[in-house]
Amino acid sequence: MIEFKNVTKKYGSKKAVDNASFRVEEGEFFVLIGPSGSGKTTTLKMINRLIPLTEGYIYFKDKPVSDYEVYEMRWDIGYVLQQIALFPHMTIGENIAQVPEMKGWKDKETLSRTKELMEMAGLDPDTYIDRKPAELSGGQQQRVGVVRALAADPPVVLMDEPFSALDPITRESFQDDLIKLQHEIKKTIVFVTHDIQEAMKLGDRICLFNEGRIEQIGTPEEFKKHPKNKFVEEFIGNLIEQRVTAGDFVSDKHVTDNIDGYPEIESNMDIKEAYTLFTEYETVAVQTEAGFKLLSRQDIFKYLTEKPGDSA
Repeated sequence: MIEFKNVTKKYGSKKAVDNASFRVEEGEFFVLIGPSGSGKTTTLKMINRLIPLTEGYIYFKDKPVSDYEVYEMRWDIGYVLQQIALFPHMTIGENIAQVPEMKGWKDKETLSRTKELMEMAGLDPDTYIDRKPAELSGGQQQRVGVVRALAADPPVVLMDEPFSALDPITRESFQDDLIKLQHEIKKTIVFVTHDIQEAMKLGDRICLFNEGRIEQIGTPEEFKKHPKNKFVEEFIGNLIEQRVTAGDFVSDKHVTDNIDGYPEIESNMDIKEAYTLFTEYETVAVQTEAGFKLLSRQDIFKYLTEKPGDSA
């Protein structure tokens, strides 16, 4: 579907991407990851020619990207940014319909596709289709950004750190939604992130960059069991699949006897499960060996935000 052959991108004498070669298969969720400035976003943007390459070849559907008219190729490649950039004076429905309308879809077909995707993304069309972006939360706007990239049914979707601005709990929810959506739509997705946990969760395969060069390409399991070198091993570190429990969040809290009205949970409850309680309660009481300790929604956000090693 997408292939890089000895691709280099130079800015003056500096190589932002250095002799990169890989192939993304049709229907694959392919994650580009690496430290800041490692070349992952530059690589993503070369796919749809937002950035021109310096040396080498990039193929899309077995044809060099330079052989396509830019507008023709970009119609076949959806693009989701960290900054959503919805048109503020258009309704949600009008935002989503932009590319189908440019491709000459009939109004009925465009409306049907818009409603279908909104439902898949958990946005009730009757409620949201005529609203303006400012009337939606940040998370809802991000959903619209994803939906808009899928509107014209492109075979490929590029995603440049689309969830990095979201709070940790919302981000994890979006990751789950994207996995579910990918199972339904089976697109070829190239996804940039700096978060190894996100890469391990989402990717069929992962491509790790360092200073413009590819250090390793492989499945999450291959990265866990067979890191290619010390850099790969250190980059993965201890971030892989650590189970976090409610007890982790209240380790520095004081014991209290005042738990009237609070639901009681065990300290070994997985925080993902415990968090479902916060749809109804602002605070829960965690049973620890020392006694009950109170846990609030804000405690979770604070813990995840300040936790050492939370981002790469």
